[in-house]
Amino acid sequence: MATAADSAHPHKDGIAKMALGALGVVFGDIGTSPLYALRETFVGHHPLPVDAFHIYGIISVMFWTMMLIVTLKYVTIIMRADNRGEGGSIALQALLLRHGHGQWWAPLVIVLGVLATALFFGEIIITPAMSVLSAVEGLKTVEASLSPLVLPISVGILIALFLIQSSGTHKVGILFGPITLLYFIVLAVLGVLSIANNPDILGALSPHHAIAFFATDGLLAFLALSSVVLAVTGAEALYADMGHFGRNPIRVSWLTIVLPALMLNYLGQGAMLLDNPAAIKSPFFLLAPEELRLPLVILATLATIIASQAVISGAFSVTRQAVQLGFLPRLRIMHTSERSLGQIYVPVVNWSLLVLVIILVLSFRSSSNLAAAYGISVTGVMFISTCMLAILTLFIWKWPKWLAIPLVGLFFVVDGAFFTATLTKIPDGGWFPLMIGLIAFTMLTTWARGRQLMQKRLLESAMPMDVFIKSASRAATRVPGTAVFMTSTPEGVPHALLHNLKHNKVLHDRILILTVVIDEVPYVDLEDRIDVMPLGENFYRMIVRYGFMQEPDIPAALKIVENCGPKIKMMDTSFFLARQTLLASERPGMALWREKLFAWMLRNAESAMEFFRLPTNRVVELGSQVEI
Repeated sequence: MATAADSAHPHKDGIAKMALGALGVVFGDIGTSPLYALRETFVGHHPLPVDAFHIYGIISVMFWTMMLIVTLKYVTIIMRADNRGEGGSIALQALLLRHGHGQWWAPLVIVLGVLATALFFGEIIITPAMSVLSAVEGLKTVEASLSPLVLPISVGILIALFLIQSSGTHKVGILFGPITLLYFIVLAVLGVLSIANNPDILGALSPHHAIAFFATDGLLAFLALSSVVLAVTGAEALYADMGHFGRNPIRVSWLTIVLPALMLNYLGQGAMLLDNPAAIKSPFFLLAPEELRLPLVILATLATIIASQAVISGAFSVTRQAVQLGFLPRLRIMHTSERSLGQIYVPVVNWSLLVLVIILVLSFRSSSNLAAAYGISVTGVMFISTCMLAILTLFIWKWPKWLAIPLVGLFFVVDGAFFTATLTKIPDGGWFPLMIGLIAFTMLTTWARGRQLMQKRLLESAMPMDVFIKSASRAATRVPGTAVFMTSTPEGVPHALLHNLKHNKVLHDRILILTVVIDEVPYVDLEDRIDVMPLGENFYRMIVRYGFMQEPDIPAALKIVENCGPKIKMMDTSFFLARQTLLASERPGMALWREKLFAWMLRNAESAMEFFRLPTNRVVELGSQVEI
């Protein structure tokens, strides 16, 4: 059982070791952007002339985008907003809500958090397809006759990647950092060698080139933002993975390795294009001498596999957090490593992602076509994070308005411009991540709203606990042992208890009414895990608390209970669960189709017995019907 103490949080390894580990997990996505980002700004759906003015302008825009969005917004400011060490949209949402109960902006934060989570699911489907396909396409620069092999090789790599998820990646994970470090070194070396042939390209770092680009070609510059944003896809990972590696190692990796390597490579690509505009067809791979292109393709493919693995692991982690916070039904979550609590596998997510990713690759067939669908989800999440940052700086951190408003306003302008520009991609494929995001948003909100309605209906018919205890204790026969009645609402009499008494006419010597509560923190310490309230007649109400990054384990929790009579023994304990059957009705609450969707999600949820790790031979399930 994880606690704050035994979680990832005191990062005992040195900063250098943690920074190396962060390279493979945190920076995989943004690190593979040079494979396609600069190319797409010139030959994508809004092409630009490959001349000195536009090369300098685009590289300048890319550099200052990295400085503003990644370095200033994420690395410098947002990474300060850790929820007891954890980062990411869900952790930030929970942090704001913990300080914002009763505030006017609290409902807005809930909607923003759910929207960010939904858009994230749209992004993670495109990332593996885009990165792997763009790397394997490097074979075309090795030998043109290999072009027909690009699609089958890409599909084969992706299928293999998803197939190994169930066995875990901890055995090969130790190689992720060194391979990615080698990849970044190669990026930098290729860039430096090209810059040496045309050092004037270093002038592109000056912001006046970006300003001149917008002043001269305003519309083209605006449309180019939809491709420039590809250079910062994965920026959200810096914040989301903060809990695994810590704030400082991620900052060190970004400032000393990743940012310099990326910019040296982009500058190198620009220097090459100044002399050879035709190289725009594949500027990343054409930086390498012909004899070294095949090794570069292999290294780039390994880097994209690592980046894809990080994205898939992120999908599992976000899904678990959404389940814990009540936005998704219980799902089967498997641990793939005995040493690392973060190594989990969610089968339904894995196979759904595999199907959708393969459909994407076979439908779009090239990274250039996929680039038309890439970016909307990314910029949407970035814009939402700025909205949350505004609330954080003004109402939680209480920064002076003269500082907070201009700074957040700058981020709103930058993120708003990128998001608006990427909306132009909708007809060319951008509709796909938006469709996935809409489906995810509908399911997240339907489940959360359905649970509220179901608990409300159950409470409406619930008998007060004190009345039940008085009447039942006189009428029912007590039998030896402990009965644990699990209920989602810490009020009233659980339906399973009523049904058990009605049909079996007995009560156990000790009755525990147990509710699991997921707090708005990543980890709950062991000493704060359990609250026990005596109700009289050997009845106890028990609240068991977990953080949204922890796995509930009820038998383990019961072993440490000391203030409700004799020590609880599993062989003398029975667990009673209520399995509700939902009846969709015309009662006010949700649209009928959403009620039917909620009922379907409830029927397909993982059983509470497995989710809470209850012993299979000690569980009794009692059914009931609820109309919502």
